Amino acid sequence: MAEFVKPTLFLLLAGLILSGCATSTVESRKQERYSAYAALSPEVRNVVDQGKIKVGMTLDSVYIAWGKPSQILAGESSKGSTMTWLYHGTQLQEHRYWSYRSFRSGGRYWTEPYLEHDYYPRSYVEAEVVFEDGLVKEWRSLPRPIY
Repeated sequence: MAEFVKPTLFLLLAGLILSGCATSTVESRKQERYSAYAALSPEVRNVVDQGKIKVGMTLDSVYIAWGKPSQILAGESSKGSTMTWLYHGTQLQEHRYWSYRSFRSGGRYWTEPYLEHDYYPRSYVEAEVVFEDGLVKEWRSLPRPIY
């Protein structure tokens, strides 16, 4: 009985954790800002539905297409105030190092070196969108860094 309870409890706990980590999708953001989505032209709606953006789009349409930015920067250009939305991505970076392991063989203890590795998440700027007067002035996606 105890052998059955442990895996079941583990699966239940894992399911609760994963369900709490639900991510925002284009569909959920369309529902969240339905009136803004309904006011979009058919052409812009089509772009947003594909999770893409274009110059001239509004803050709401970019939010629906790409979601909440990781960071918002205020700025100024020759034409006035600007706002830049930064979207961050994450990749795992490998870290290698030498370690030692001990084992017993024939009544003696031995130690030998071996190459160990760990992975650490590393954040980077994946895309940026610059707004002027509430409309996309320019945007660009950035390459994944090579570490």
